[in-house]
Amino acid sequence: MSRSPTTADSPEADLLEAVRARARGVDLTHDELRRYGRHLVLPEVGVDGQKRLKAARVLLIGAGGLGSPAALYLAAAGVGTLGVVEFDQVDLSNLQRQVLYGHPDVGRPKLEVAAERLHDVNPHIEIVPHATRLELDNARELIEAYDLVVDGSDNFPTRYLVNDACVLTGTPLVWGAVLRFDGQVSVFSAPGGPCYRCLFPVPPPPGSVPSCAEGGVLGVLPGIIGSLQANEAIKLILGVGEPLVGRFLSFDALGMRLRELRLPRNPDCPACSDPSALVLHSDDASCAPPTPEPTMEATMSSTHAGDVMPLEIDVEEYVSWRADFEHVLLDVREPFEAEIATIEGALLIPLGELPRRLDELDRESILVVHCHHGGRSAQAVGFLRSQGFDRAVNLGGGIDDWSETIDSNVPRY
Repeated sequence: MSRSPTTADSPEADLLEAVRARARGVDLTHDELRRYGRHLVLPEVGVDGQKRLKAARVLLIGAGGLGSPAALYLAAAGVGTLGVVEFDQVDLSNLQRQVLYGHPDVGRPKLEVAAERLHDVNPHIEIVPHATRLELDNARELIEAYDLVVDGSDNFPTRYLVNDACVLTGTPLVWGAVLRFDGQVSVFSAPGGPCYRCLFPVPPPPGSVPSCAEGGVLGVLPGIIGSLQANEAIKLILGVGEPLVGRFLSFDALGMRLRELRLPRNPDCPACSDPSALVLHSDDASCAPPTPEPTMEATMSSTHAGDVMPLEIDVEEYVSWRADFEHVLLDVREPFEAEIATIEGALLIPLGELPRRLDELDRESILVVHCHHGGRSAQAVGFLRSQGFDRAVNLGGGIDDWSETIDSNVPRY
């Protein structure tokens, strides 16, 4: 089902000719006519539009905060085939925003629960489970089997890979992102419009952008943004309205403001300027913290200040030597986070205060730096080493991994 990237001049051109062709052979049952009655009376939808929805194949990347509401509304709208890429299990911390799941589902595979829930919403649709990560070796094959993609991923390597695979296969991409109280939506890889790399040519430096786990997210926000993504997908399938092609919508939940930015296509874009020359590659190395070369075990065999320390250790390695060697456990989270959970003996200096509080630290000491999941602490270690603290080490996984792996009495949040 691979498509050549279209060259239509207008972003309002029919993006999904294949859907329209398949819809000619689709019928609606009496139950479906009853179910979709409120659609059928809309002149912009009608019977023909509902048949297009039934004939459409949409791939959801992720069934988390954004994927949950998008999947629910696409299923309810009657999108005939929903592919879902998901490999994770339901965690208690998901329930604040991932509305596909309930408390009894904790510990179950998200994909299994999502299929049950979506079939409960609409038994007339087909759910195609893809129990895998979207990776370099499967991205094109997965995406080219669908008419459009709704990206609910929460990390930069996946976002860039999804974008490039959509550009390569000529597949429209409905993109969304959330953090704290802010959300964004746009449509990429559509006729005449830009792609994700037109906006962000390369991934941000490691640690420069916090994840939702690090920065938090208002629980209702993914519901708003995911619903907007579903709306854009439905408009594209129906060929109605003005899709967010060449437009970038930003939503501020605290100020209750919507802002629209025009986003032109970049003629020098490394992806969509010449799709025929595009080769998929992984941006993992650009987004991930550096992999340490020396091991802590080898380093701790000597205690000289000039020893080359690893950039990162995991919690199991830390706990194996923490009682035997003098060091400082440095917590760079915010004070309100320390009120929720702490590792005994940690010194709290929030990341934003670190530059002006360096005199509280000894450059000769081993500094084991932690935060919630490891992003901010990796950034802190980079800064500390640039200031002469050569024995600063990041605690990978942060206090969350500590709670899950080492000490369950430390609350997770």
